[in-house]
Amino acid sequence: MNDERIISAIKALSIAEISKAKSGHPGIALGAATILYTLYTRHMKIDVTDEKWINRDRFVMSAGHGSSLLYAVLYMSGFNLSIKDLKKFRQIDSVTPGHPEVGTTLGVDCSSGPLGQGVATAVGMASAQKYLSEKFNGLLDYNVYVLCGEGDLMEGVSYEACSLAGNLKLNNLIVLYDCNKVTLDGTLDKSFSEDVLKRFDAMGWYTDVVLDGNNVALIDMALDKAKRIKDRPVFIEVNTTIGKDSLLEGTNKVHGSPLTKEDIRQLKDKLKIDIDLFSNLGALRREMANFIRVRNSHERKTWDVKYNAYLNSCDDVTKRFLLSLSQDKRYDVTRLFKDTIFEDDELRRINGFVMNEIADNYASFLGGSADLFSSTKTYLNNFGDFKSGNYGGKNIWFGVREHAMGAFCNGLALCGLRPFAATFLAFSDYMKPAIRMASLMNLPVCYVFTHDSVEVGEDGPTHEPVEELAMLRSIPNHYVYRPCDANEVIGSWQCILNNDKPSSLVISRSKCENINTTNPLSVKKGAYIVRKEKKKMNGIIIATGKEVKLAIDVAEKLSNKGFELRVVSMPCMRLFEEQSKNYHEEVLPIGYKTFVIERLSKFGWNKYVYNDKYIMGLDEFGYSGKSKDVLEKLKIDDESIYKRIEKLLK
Repeated sequence: MNDERIISAIKALSIAEISKAKSGHPGIALGAATILYTLYTRHMKIDVTDEKWINRDRFVMSAGHGSSLLYAVLYMSGFNLSIKDLKKFRQIDSVTPGHPEVGTTLGVDCSSGPLGQGVATAVGMASAQKYLSEKFNGLLDYNVYVLCGEGDLMEGVSYEACSLAGNLKLNNLIVLYDCNKVTLDGTLDKSFSEDVLKRFDAMGWYTDVVLDGNNVALIDMALDKAKRIKDRPVFIEVNTTIGKDSLLEGTNKVHGSPLTKEDIRQLKDKLKIDIDLFSNLGALRREMANFIRVRNSHERKTWDVKYNAYLNSCDDVTKRFLLSLSQDKRYDVTRLFKDTIFEDDELRRINGFVMNEIADNYASFLGGSADLFSSTKTYLNNFGDFKSGNYGGKNIWFGVREHAMGAFCNGLALCGLRPFAATFLAFSDYMKPAIRMASLMNLPVCYVFTHDSVEVGEDGPTHEPVEELAMLRSIPNHYVYRPCDANEVIGSWQCILNNDKPSSLVISRSKCENINTTNPLSVKKGAYIVRKEKKKMNGIIIATGKEVKLAIDVAEKLSNKGFELRVVSMPCMRLFEEQSKNYHEEVLPIGYKTFVIERLSKFGWNKYVYNDKYIMGLDEFGYSGKSKDVLEKLKIDDESIYKRIEKLLK
């Protein structure tokens, strides 16, 4: 195969995409083309006719600004991309967006762009393979490859995740470091001077160096060696020149701006391409694609035979789990609790019980906590720990690594699992980038957040989550649940596991009474009536979480004074917004004074009330002290709320 000509064609396509769009990053396209060419032609186990093949190798372009290079490689590899698609690079509604997006471009395994997130997500993808291999007796044996740059390694999330990967001895994870010693603003030495290889050595990785990133044979040998390492993940530093052969090569100026016409002309000469950059590539594409097809076809056929034999021999439960990785899976959570009677208890304990029942019935459900199993009550009792030597365990010990935990769980979800990640609500900010990426990718990750209000008390304002619920609700495509009792916890999980989008489950650590008017099946509506007015209605109280019981108590007290109030529990605002106008008017009819009780930020509730006075919430941080004293100081204790509503009704 003519390596040099095909690599030149890949570079030419990448530059053509950027030039046509007048936007993009030519530096990595010219510097790292040989790395991706070698990976795809010599090593990636793929089937371009079946991009969802569950045993394919995964590739994560963590340096997502190199998307033009990835699209050029995918096109040349034979994926169903066209020159027309490449010409629409970075244009509205194209399949070649500015950074890779899973589900948009065939062959893209992970959305990437925020630096470090791709590396951390890949650790989760590699862990998913280990878990699935354990469950299916080695049937799934794919590798996960990553291309990253200096920016990825400077972001703390990658360090957290790679530290965990070393601890877990993930020998199916291979990171290729495009080491060009240049960042957007200048040379690397201005901000980054550590010995990266020593860092990865210290984290338990096998490390290697390729001195010439333009040498196919050297990169090939390094990857061959990496795949033979059986006791740890592999980190390969590949020394490259950013913007190789550009007039600006080796400088930060070639990182993120299209090349000039003069530069493109001279680049054509160096690459020995004297034609339109988009034209006459058919023969070279067929050569590369055919090489990849031939290399993989026997392995795919052999694996299909193995897969069918395993599918025909395994038990029904295992078969359903295996098929669920590539087919839609429905979860009947309410069925698990139809005969269960719950005592009043801390809601986090009730939620932990529910999660354990789910884990007992669904193999795809697993997850972990950021060193807070004992506080979030999310440990799955019957399944042991996920670790080197027991990759079949369901409890992942993330350590104090919320940043990595979020991205790690995204990787699990990308491989067909239904993961959860648990920590305090106050620490959701640490996970925000990963939650945002999950929402972009439509990944069914559930973030379990406990300690959900200023009633945390003595730990003080650093641990009292005032603004986080509003932040989570503001994320598009993300569903936030704040249940009030056992019934709503069950209903929330029923919705979460039957929605292929990310969710946050916000749980109180306080003891919560079970309310006889709540219903698991009503949670899917987002909001519903839990106290019906007994006569002519004077107003409506909307509440969430523990405050639902308070709202009912307030309504009962006011009823004795002649004010009749309806109480609406709203466990999921987004689900309610998705209901019909008729249902909205049925639950929240227009023309009545409406109040909100939620002991968190008022932000986001104004659409339901006349003004801020009708929201029993917060516009300030909390305090350190007894819960009762904190609530009284903030004037959101039970009595203060009752008096404020009574006054507004009068």
